[in-house]
Amino acid sequence: MTENPTAARTRDEFAYLPGQAERRGREAPSAERLALDLPDGRALSALRLGTGLPQVVLLHGAGLNAHTWDTTALALGAPVLAIDLPGHGDSTWRDDADYRPRTLAPDVILGIEEWAAAPVVLVGHSLGGITAAAVAAQRPDLVASLVLVDITPGASGGGGSAELRRFYERTDFDSREAAVEHAMGFGLGGSLEDARRGVFHNTRVRDDGRVEWKHHFARIAQQALAAPADAATPALVDESGWDDLAAVRAPLLLIRGERGYVDTAAADDFARRLHDAEVVALAAPHNVQEAAPVELAELIASRIHPNGTRP
Repeated sequence: MTENPTAARTRDEFAYLPGQAERRGREAPSAERLALDLPDGRALSALRLGTGLPQVVLLHGAGLNAHTWDTTALALGAPVLAIDLPGHGDSTWRDDADYRPRTLAPDVILGIEEWAAAPVVLVGHSLGGITAAAVAAQRPDLVASLVLVDITPGASGGGGSAELRRFYERTDFDSREAAVEHAMGFGLGGSLEDARRGVFHNTRVRDDGRVEWKHHFARIAQQALAAPADAATPALVDESGWDDLAAVRAPLLLIRGERGYVDTAAADDFARRLHDAEVVALAAPHNVQEAAPVELAELIASRIHPNGTRP
């Protein structure tokens, strides 16, 4: 099926939200796209779902975008701010391709100051989790509670890196349907409906009508494929994350997916290093926020309300 480029560019990004809400027996929340001009000329983008200043801020993982949290936000039922990390979604790519957590943290801090009711419950998945730790270490006044989703510093994710490099051998497509077919061929995206929604939010239509991934990592991965085998590739999560986590004074929760990146040995190491942290396992793959949104929302809600009640 060929997609009309003009229609694809102008489609409402929140068009999927009412259907998602209806399937979960909820009303669709108010939703808006936010933009913040950064001091160096780049822009930071985010979604605000719900009415009122959010007390929950959500940071996605590498290669994803703020919409990965939509179903979790619906299950939570409270106002949330979901930020597009630099180089992802509608946030500007970095010219230096530096997406290490400590590099990303200052932009996230500005976003929290501008758009949220601090101190917040700061939730980060994968790269967003170690970025959240850097934010909490640099600005403890902004973070009331820190939640990491399926990530610890140095977590490797097994053989996923080689598979993702193969996935990004193709970075543009004739249509979004072609991108959906590509994603599902790698076992990504879940159901056909979920894959279509995910591809819609994570792609853009160029002026020539072709569809490309929005995030910078597709381009970085393609460059890595063309480079010599021993060439250095940009690091995303490094050992500095342990120093940041050690400096965090807010209550800390690690939620790991039983089929995700953080295995039992990594979780035990996390608990040994951070004695006061809580560790919870959910029956989910790495993208816990998409596979187990209700369970994840309940754990986030318990951080907003110490008695564990839903908002």
